[in-house]
Amino acid sequence: MQAADIINKYISFFEEKGHKKITNSPLVPQNDPTTLFTSSGMQPLVPYLLGETHPLGTRLVNVQNSFRAVDIEEIGDSTHTTFFRMLGNWSLGDYFKREEIPWFFTFLTKELKLPLEKLYVTVFEGYKDIPKDTEAAELWKELFLKAGVDPEGRILYYGTDKNWWSRSGPPEKMPAGEPGGPSTEVFYDFGTEHDPKFGEKCHVNCDCGRYVELANSVFMQYKKQEDGSLTELPKPNVDFGGGLERMVIAVENQPDVFKTSLLSPIIKAVEKQTGKSYKTHALDMRIVTDHFLAATFIINANIYPSNKDQGYILRRLIRRAFDHFSRLEGENFVPILEAVVEQYKENNPELVDNFEKIKLTIIEEVSKYSTALNKARIFIVKKYPSATSGQVGDDLMGVKEITPDDVFYLYSSHGLSPTQIKNLGYTFDEQAFADKMKAHKDLSKSGAGQKFKGGLADQQEKTIMGHTATHLMHQALRDMFGTKLHQSGSNITAERVRFDFNLDRKLTDEEVGHLENTVNEKIQQNLPVHFEMIPTEEAKKIGAIGLFEDTYQDVSKIYFIGGDSKHSEDAYSIEFCGGPHVDFTEKVKSFKIIKQEALGKGFRRIYATVG
Repeated sequence: MQAADIINKYISFFEEKGHKKITNSPLVPQNDPTTLFTSSGMQPLVPYLLGETHPLGTRLVNVQNSFRAVDIEEIGDSTHTTFFRMLGNWSLGDYFKREEIPWFFTFLTKELKLPLEKLYVTVFEGYKDIPKDTEAAELWKELFLKAGVDPEGRILYYGTDKNWWSRSGPPEKMPAGEPGGPSTEVFYDFGTEHDPKFGEKCHVNCDCGRYVELANSVFMQYKKQEDGSLTELPKPNVDFGGGLERMVIAVENQPDVFKTSLLSPIIKAVEKQTGKSYKTHALDMRIVTDHFLAATFIINANIYPSNKDQGYILRRLIRRAFDHFSRLEGENFVPILEAVVEQYKENNPELVDNFEKIKLTIIEEVSKYSTALNKARIFIVKKYPSATSGQVGDDLMGVKEITPDDVFYLYSSHGLSPTQIKNLGYTFDEQAFADKMKAHKDLSKSGAGQKFKGGLADQQEKTIMGHTATHLMHQALRDMFGTKLHQSGSNITAERVRFDFNLDRKLTDEEVGHLENTVNEKIQQNLPVHFEMIPTEEAKKIGAIGLFEDTYQDVSKIYFIGGDSKHSEDAYSIEFCGGPHVDFTEKVKSFKIIKQEALGKGFRRIYATVG
């Protein structure tokens, strides 16, 4: 049973239970400043978990492409990947634990035919006023007993660090307005020998690799309040997430995800291009495979290497992959990219159409990386005349120590990681550099903490104004440059609007002025704004534009600005969008462009303010 078979079985299983399939949301979330990438299936569903009505009903199912940047440095072991696919099913105020847990159990044991003796379960032990989840534990106990397996020692309680889920982590880290709740998780026991470096004794939540989490059901019952308390949602929800890659290793009883039928063909391509064996070079080959795979999907999402946001993560992935490919003495990485597309094209056929763009983007970034390495050597030699400029892989005898400030400069300005700097032949006080990095990250986090108020769930006045201004700007740009111009991303907060689009040059001052004037004219005309739920194909026929074409599959939420009637084809703007918006454009008050910048080959970004 391969990955595609698991996906098909999962979707069919829950469709039979009355769930409607929703399509894969973009890997780069739109209008959500809380995160750079979609990291779970529930992320695009936050408004509906908080009570908004979903067009397809209260039972949903899908498979979601996901990426977690925090795992980049962890890649190299046998289970972690940065890019993964998440199987998800949701109840939006419909069913709850008594339905979800038996379905969860049945899918794993009957559909995937996982051996019962290999499965272990964790449940929530309670937190302050939130009770211990004895209900979930009793349901699991009944299921094991009915299947003829002694549940003793198979059901364990853990706290908020393991069995509580929200996008921000445990309750104390949740910002006001965020939903969360206790979870129950299922682990697969591979029976491998415990590594004592992870603790004296092995346990289900041990990180040694013996037990691997397959999936979890989150019982989304609570919402964080401004005063720090957790109050119950009017209707509790279920959010199930199961990593496809983890399901594959369990079905194949293969503890190394890179040896499964999903990833081993890519590993084989790495072996062929390097002439090395996975058995003796597993670490390097895992990093090459994972990072080129993730880079492929990020470029497919119209992200290009840069020094900011998603582009910076992409740059790190490509450069780190190339470092380890070079250590393996590989020369041509294109066949590895071809192997990635071959393995994933069934569920993502657009990878085939976009392959040339993906390939050329990575080749161009590798070339820039070589230039950055040379510039770094020149910088060090000029600043430290006695330094010898090394080469990656050279004998590092007689290396020169440089200051943590210079390391941070090379990191922030040239995109070189500490490992890459050491590979150039230079040493530094790693603790001092770590302290500088921590201060930098703390500063970034303090700013990011305020960002939760943005995104589709944000109801702040200026954010709502910004959504409407974005639609006006999008249409004005298309009027100026033609219908081939399209949005490639956006990020809207109460402080500013950020809009990305395809254009191969900088806007002139005259064009910026014209764009501002057009948007402000539409604001002053006080055009009506409303949305309608329309069949997706019909929406396309009447000229709807935007990034949310497939959000609701057969039915989409379409916002109209202007026009003399509902469903008006003569509206100024007709766009796919999740909202929210003002009801009349005059409420946007004003629109001012404050900056524009290049995003990469053929793409621009505009920053603007409203109000």
